[in-house]
Formats: sequence, C-alpha cells, structure tokens
Amino acid sequence: MKTHEKITDPHHDPYSKTVFGFWLYLLTDFVLFATILASYFVLRNSTFGGPKASDLLPLSFTFAQSLLLLSASFTAALGGAFAFRKNKRFTSLFFAITFVLGLSFLWMEFSGFSLLIQQGQNWTKSAFLSAYFTLLGTHAIHVIFALLWILVLAPLLWYHGFTHMTLQRISCLKLFWQFLNLIWVGIFTMVYLMGVS
Repeated sequence: MKTHEKITDPHHDPYSKTVFGFWLYLLTDFVLFATILASYFVLRNSTFGGPKASDLLPLSFTFAQSLLLLSASFTAALGGAFAFRKNKRFTSLFFAITFVLGLSFLWMEFSGFSLLIQQGQNWTKSAFLSAYFTLLGTHAIHVIFALLWILVLAPLLWYHGFTHMTLQRISCLKLFWQFLNLIWVGIFTMVYLMGVS
C-alpha cells in the first residue's frame, strides 16, 4: 500500500451518505416484495380448479436452492470483510464463489419454472400461478442484477484497487445479497413451507 493512500473510514461523510441512500432503496424494494407477497397470500387458494401449491412445489428441491442462496449471502459477506482488509485475492475469490452459487440458484429456479410450464402450469392458468410466477420472477430478476453487479465490479476492483468508490460499491453489493437472502426466507416460508402444509 502506498504511503499517501488513505484508509476508507466507514463513517466518512460521502461513504455514509451512499450507504444510507442504498438502505433507503432497499426499504422501497422491501415494500415492493411485501406487496407481492401479500398478493400471493391472498391469491394462494385461487387455483381455478387446478393444482394447489402442495401439488406443484417440491420442498426438497427448494430447500437445496435455499442453501445455495444462504451460502451466496455468506460468501458475499466474507468478500466484503476482506475488501475492508484490502485483500484483493480473497475479496475476488469470495465474490467469485458468490457468483457461482447465485448462478446455480438461478439455474435451479428457472429449471423449476420450466418444469411447471412443461406440465401446462404457467402464469395464465390461475391467479395462484400468476402470483407465484410474479413473486419468484421478481426475486430472480434481482438475483440477475446482483450477478451482473459482480461482473461489473470485478474489473474495477482489479484495475483501480480499493478506492473509496470501490469500497462503497462492495458495501452496497454485500447489503444487496443479504437483502435477497432475507426476501428468500420470506418466500420460502410463505410459499413453500406454508404451501405444502
């Protein structure tokens, strides 16, 4: 590290404003997911004579999927911790693992969608399925953005190193992965655990 390089202070004003602004964004996103979850909860029994959640949604498959996302959130947190220690190698390693885990989660989610559609159970069949695809599709789009964020951030990290801006972006990315994990816990509880009981 160069002698003139400053260590980022987590309480430094621009850093605090950026992270606070991102927290506000996450709160608005939380309201979005809460609204969609409430809609799903109201429409979960509106199957239009078709199969219910307990007939369509495999709990064991989704449990494995949940472990992938939990692990991705954990490795993102480790990547953020190593970033503040200015360890480029381990920061990159843990965010690469996060990317692979997140991509695997998405592959499982889209495999589940594909299987339902092949069975003729798409979002047009009932209000329940419409709400289900909307909820999980919205979450999947957020995971895609998180993966793209890693792809954009990785070259910046290697080219510019641990600047104030890079550390701000890593902090926000880490928070975003924790948010995705929190939302998934709500989805897993309301859609899968309550749906199969």
